Amino acid sequence: MQQYKILAINPGSTSTKIAVYTNEQIDFEQVIRHSTEELKNFTKIYDQYDYRLQLVEKTLEDHNIEISHLSAIVGRGGPLKPITSGTYTVNKTMSEDLKVGVQAEHASNLGGLLAKGIAGKVGIPSFIVDPVSVDEFDPIARISGIPEIPRRSLIHALNMKAVAHRVANDLHREYNSLTLILVHLGGGITVGIQTSGKMIDASNPVDSGPFSPERAGGVPSSDLVKMCYSGEYSFNEMKKKLVGNAGLVAHLNTNDGREIENRIANGDAKAALIYEAMAYQIAKEIGAMATVVNGELDAIVLTGGMAHSKLLVNIITERVNFIGKVLVYPGEDELQALVEGTLRVLRGEEQAKVYE
Repeated sequence: MQQYKILAINPGSTSTKIAVYTNEQIDFEQVIRHSTEELKNFTKIYDQYDYRLQLVEKTLEDHNIEISHLSAIVGRGGPLKPITSGTYTVNKTMSEDLKVGVQAEHASNLGGLLAKGIAGKVGIPSFIVDPVSVDEFDPIARISGIPEIPRRSLIHALNMKAVAHRVANDLHREYNSLTLILVHLGGGITVGIQTSGKMIDASNPVDSGPFSPERAGGVPSSDLVKMCYSGEYSFNEMKKKLVGNAGLVAHLNTNDGREIENRIANGDAKAALIYEAMAYQIAKEIGAMATVVNGELDAIVLTGGMAHSKLLVNIITERVNFIGKVLVYPGEDELQALVEGTLRVLRGEEQAKVYE
């Protein structure tokens, strides 16, 4: 088997995670931390590019990793324009959109730029894989009750798509032959339905679906409007009420599922109710997604960090296993998912896509 050596880069708000893989085997991984003090000097996300580039290159040098020995470099894709899923070559058009933050300014915008910047020095390809702006919705799924506010596809595409590929391998099925309800359980929660390789509908973890550890999910809209116009909250305070200070944090002052489960084990009735309510809403959203394909699906797949929780998984499973079998793929290894997408292109299993 041909050996491909790949550098994966995943920039976050206060860290840059990097790893080098030989095929599917990890050779080296490190988290480069960035203090608030260091980052406060940068006005925009793109202003951090040179700073992070130097740190990544120094880390590789410290571990005697020669860039010229790499087959490709892949970065986490930011919120680009809506695109279909897959592995994309980082081109000039993408680079410009990542620099300006075409949908949003986010640290992940630096992933493709760092990959391109390093790869360009030695003439190897650079890629991104399945950014959050993957959009494969059916036209009917976009329509909301307010024409000016269509439903948008902003989802945990990288992990959900990677897990769908793993399910296909484990079931010895073609990826495009499966119909799956995919549930990403993390700080935000996405519930989506994928058929023929496309995520044709999904809850947007920022503004719909179940509440999560840090996000409000769908809330009563008329009461939300009243709160917005009450004069008690600023625009930024309301944004934090929906994302950041919402969900489990708002009810229980923590986003840590393990802490909540300890409280439940010690008889905390409120913690038990709120945790079950989150699971209840997740199960309801799974039921809703089943209607999109008339209940004809191969499996319900639970993934993400909170899929490690047996309590949460059991509560959800009890409510939805009449719909279909439940498969659990806990965790969210984004670096591995980036590498797997790159390998599919290098091995000729998929064609690299062009961002336009």
